[in-house]
Amino acid sequence: MRGVAILGSTGSIGRSTLAVLRRHADEFRVVALTARSDAAGLAAQVEEWTPPISGIADGGTEAGAAILTGAATDSRVDIVVNAIVGAAGLDATLAALAAGKRVALANKESLVMAGELVLEAARAGGGEVIPIDSEHSAVLQCMSGCRAPVSRVTLTASGGPFRDWDAGRMALATVEQALQHPTWRMGRKISVDSATLANKALELIEAHHLFGLSYDALGAVIHPQSIVHALVEFADGSVVAQLGFPSMELPILYALTHPDRLPDQGIRRFDPLSAGPLTFEAVRTERFAAFRAGIEAGRAGGTAPAVFNAANEEAVAAFLAGRISFGRIGELVSETVGAHDPRPATDLDTVRHADCWARRQVRERAG
Repeated sequence: MRGVAILGSTGSIGRSTLAVLRRHADEFRVVALTARSDAAGLAAQVEEWTPPISGIADGGTEAGAAILTGAATDSRVDIVVNAIVGAAGLDATLAALAAGKRVALANKESLVMAGELVLEAARAGGGEVIPIDSEHSAVLQCMSGCRAPVSRVTLTASGGPFRDWDAGRMALATVEQALQHPTWRMGRKISVDSATLANKALELIEAHHLFGLSYDALGAVIHPQSIVHALVEFADGSVVAQLGFPSMELPILYALTHPDRLPDQGIRRFDPLSAGPLTFEAVRTERFAAFRAGIEAGRAGGTAPAVFNAANEEAVAAFLAGRISFGRIGELVSETVGAHDPRPATDLDTVRHADCWARRQVRERAG
């Protein structure tokens, strides 16, 4: 029985994780559940699972961070599912890895902000990072057991709700329209990130750290059906892809069991006939300023990705609050990344300073 801590248990990833655990109660036990603000949702989960550790924990506060870190490092925990949204998840990731835990990582911001620090924490503490994002899970599955060098990785994106919109119409999109993702059901922030394609830039930065690939060896394509999650090209020209109907439960299960696989009848089986035609398109980068800014930040390295992440978080929050238009998200992110002079991200204080600087910049520009 492996002990599991779920940080962000009332969100979409947290709920999907618990759905997986219900089917495998003989393999895992729930040790810790935390939520940012949904007290009623957490109370219902605690009543069902009776974990020894639970609590409302906003990672943006000192007290909340302490609760998350305590849950992530508890001796009864073997696997930490980090499903926290945003920069607030970084401290828990670092603490869990330093304590030798497996981190099933849905909090992509940890690697985007401080990829080298996260990897060093894993090396020093004996922990490991196993991605939950469907694209990164797909890459890991394609690479597992293969010693051949990888020459290129391509992540797929649905294109979001505005794939066919022109730039002028997209700039005026409402919050309700931005949240209508065509294939996935996700939280508000990540749904907006998918609409701006900022999420795909975050994933490419994450892939750079996870798989040790240069940005020249990473790419993205639009795949509206969301069936192919990633393609891995090996040195001999062979391409391996991972396919499946849109569901986070499969990558969650794989993150819990990697490199093994558990039989699971709750996962929808893939049928190529019902999947229909699979199509791919180029990313129209000229219409997605946040995506361009993220790639620019990733290539710049150092503190630039942390600035990109923070600027995007603040811009999305302003949009969701009705303070700026949808089109202004990408403009603010681009302006902030362009105004930043990157420094080596050698320590957390440097990363946090860059994060705070970017947030101030966006707040001042957003008005």
